[in-house]
Amino acid sequence: MTIRSLPAVGALLVAVALTAGCGSDDDGQPNAAPSASSESAPTGLPTAPTTGASPSASEAAPPAPPSATAQGPTQRRPASPPPVVLPQRPAGAPGAQQVVNAFKAAGLKVLHPKDRSVDCGPDGLGLGCSELIATDAVTVYVFPDEISASDIAETWGGQSYRRGAVVLNYLEAKTSAADRPRYEKVLDGLR
Repeated sequence: MTIRSLPAVGALLVAVALTAGCGSDDDGQPNAAPSASSESAPTGLPTAPTTGASPSASEAAPPAPPSATAQGPTQRRPASPPPVVLPQRPAGAPGAQQVVNAFKAAGLKVLHPKDRSVDCGPDGLGLGCSELIATDAVTVYVFPDEISASDIAETWGGQSYRRGAVVLNYLEAKTSAADRPRYEKVLDGLR
């Protein structure tokens, strides 16, 4: 094929496409919607109703459902997580903030305390604790019962200390093994 015949072939293709897309029904009206009598093709194959648009336009963007156009665009509200409900700490157990305050009063380092109690819930670490305060020296966990505290302390092995429902965690702490008994002694003195 030469370059001169390309425009002629292109024009022929456009003409064939227009003729095929703009054909008429049996009633002689071009682009008319199909009537009830002409719903099925004589060959038994289903036919697509003509909408007046070219096949390429109808394939590119299907018509919107009537409910979407009648009501307008859907507005989405920002998702907000449900509030985290933490289990209550036992009545006799000290709170995590009370433990951190006792460490400060004893002259122990508890720099950068952060209340991370939200991490106790199902969206966080999911440990089931009641309270959690992390410091650079130690992380203080308070659990709703001694069984839960014991289970976690066993999981952390030698990197934790438990007294009742309170667990001191040294896993991410900067406290040396030699200084840990001082924190544990202060915890033991609380009641």
